Amino acid sequence: MAQNNTDIKFLKGVGEVRAEKLKSVGIDTVGALLRFYPRAYIDFGKTVDILKAPYGENVCIRAKVISEVKEYRKRHGLVLYTFLASDGTASMEVVLFNQKYLAAKINRCSEYLFYGKVEGSMILRKMSSPEIMETGFSGIHPVYRSIKGLTSKNIEKLMKNALLSLDLPETLPQSIIEKNNLCDIKFATENIHFPKTEVSLERAKRRLVFEELFVLQTSLLLLKGKNYVLSGAKIEKDFKTEFLDLLPFKPTNAQSRVIDECVRDLMSGRKMSRLVQGDVGSGKTAVAAALCYIMAKNGYQSAFMAPTEILAAQHFNTLSKMLENSGVTCCLLTGSMTKKQKSDIKQSLKKGEIDIAVGTHALITDDVEFRRFGLAITDEQHRFGVQQRSKLSEKGENPHTLVMSATPIPRTLALILYGDLDISIIDEYPAGRQKIDTFCVDKSYHKRIYTYIKKHIDDGRQGYIVCPLVEESEQLDVTSAEEYFEKLRQDDFKGYSVGLLHGKMSPKLKDAVMLDFKQGKIQLLVSTTVVEVGVDVPNAVIMVIEDADRFGLSQLHQLRGRIGRGEFKSTCILVSDSKQKETRERLQVIVKNNDGFKIADEDLNLRGPGDFLGNRQHGLPELKIADLFADKKTLIDAGNQARELLKFDPRLKSLQNEPLRKEIINMYKKFVQN
Repeated sequence: MAQNNTDIKFLKGVGEVRAEKLKSVGIDTVGALLRFYPRAYIDFGKTVDILKAPYGENVCIRAKVISEVKEYRKRHGLVLYTFLASDGTASMEVVLFNQKYLAAKINRCSEYLFYGKVEGSMILRKMSSPEIMETGFSGIHPVYRSIKGLTSKNIEKLMKNALLSLDLPETLPQSIIEKNNLCDIKFATENIHFPKTEVSLERAKRRLVFEELFVLQTSLLLLKGKNYVLSGAKIEKDFKTEFLDLLPFKPTNAQSRVIDECVRDLMSGRKMSRLVQGDVGSGKTAVAAALCYIMAKNGYQSAFMAPTEILAAQHFNTLSKMLENSGVTCCLLTGSMTKKQKSDIKQSLKKGEIDIAVGTHALITDDVEFRRFGLAITDEQHRFGVQQRSKLSEKGENPHTLVMSATPIPRTLALILYGDLDISIIDEYPAGRQKIDTFCVDKSYHKRIYTYIKKHIDDGRQGYIVCPLVEESEQLDVTSAEEYFEKLRQDDFKGYSVGLLHGKMSPKLKDAVMLDFKQGKIQLLVSTTVVEVGVDVPNAVIMVIEDADRFGLSQLHQLRGRIGRGEFKSTCILVSDSKQKETRERLQVIVKNNDGFKIADEDLNLRGPGDFLGNRQHGLPELKIADLFADKKTLIDAGNQARELLKFDPRLKSLQNEPLRKEIINMYKKFVQN
């Protein structure tokens, strides 16, 4: 009998050539083949009449062939085979493309099952390239995503061979199976590929979805367990109330709750590893300031690392203002400072004379030393590599780490993405935060938009225009920042100060442009998404996003967050010529919503986790059957049970958990080492 890890080339019907094709899509073992689940199912037991068949939906029709098969040769080697079929209620034309072998098997006066989409008109209905089966065939039939050189039927045959040759070992502990009323792995695998009934298909899917999410979360929790180490910076006193008295405003309940969650970690004795997630303007910096203050009052230093110099300077100014007259000292350390300035700051940090160091990558150079380093904070963590973040942490004895992000991620997805971190969410906004008016128009509105921008610039305000590309592209009919900048500067906004910002500029030049914009020297900034995470410019009141359909909803919301940061009413204008109904509906989500988390939920629902995150779920193992949005409840249940299991067996060393441990090692080697 074959094993799960048996090389796919040894499976009956595969061989060297097919093995290469299967391996090209990640199917390198027999076990991996069985995890290549059907993309759809055809139920040949449910038929509809031709006359009643809904247009554009997949249906199964039982009908008799009432004409000879005719052959039509088209250009470029295309051959059509057509014939008529009738079920007594109406007739339909069946069209086959280059399917000579199948066409030769069709007999006039014989009855067949046809599965496909009915199109055409009331006078003559039509079905193109249907699945055709003998009428004796019944049951639910799997349809697989085709692989180059392998059809769905080829894969189906290989799947049957795999099920016949493989002895499937149970992967879940019996206690988990019984508690969740799950079917065994053999039943689940057989019925996900060849279900006997709809009920058995649902049972199989339920088991496999639960298992996938349970194994993933158990592996991430094992990784998180490695983070549960003692910290060299345990604090003894909570100075939260003292800090809040320094503020000129009352914090929101959400800010207060998140500070409490962090303080519990800081006082626990173990190292804090926490993500603080909050929408633009929700007050994450105040939370960070509170923790830095508490650490300082307990005798420890903190570092606050930002991705750009101008953002670091903004955080430094905010913290300095909050901590004014508190006795807590703060410094700024960036690459553009003079050698003497940097040397003086480094000496003060080493002596323990500075409590909080705010800076860029300059904080992680080898010659930066702290006297008693206790807390490492990274802002917009996705802008830093793992090595950069860990290098900051290495400057102390297991210092606490806080990761901050203004990119809204649905909680269900955050549980997976940041499974190795504890998560705090600031889901409330300070009183008086302005709602940004958002509109969606087509490109015929450009002249009116320019007039609107000029009116506000003439009143002393500023604006952004965001483009999806840096340079002009022959492949894509979308606006480029460079081309647009030149046109506006020389034509529509001649006489105004127009700036250009994009990712291909050097960091020094980007910072210089943003500083000019912040200081009001640039009135209108044409940019790419490099402004998505940026500085606070309260005077900017207009955001125009060209070809808005090219962006994800969460990205549009992040861009919109660059405005509405001051006392002036702000407006966001989405420009798109797309006529697609789905696209228009998607953009209306932004028009109608200002809550980043609601938008992120909708974005995940519309695009799926792969597209939502870009780089295939940030390198996490690809989910084969579970859907993070549709299976939200199962995700939470599986996570709770994974935590419960690890309470009693934190390293999965018991005999009953050995199969689960092996499964995790096989599937998630990136996370859990043997």
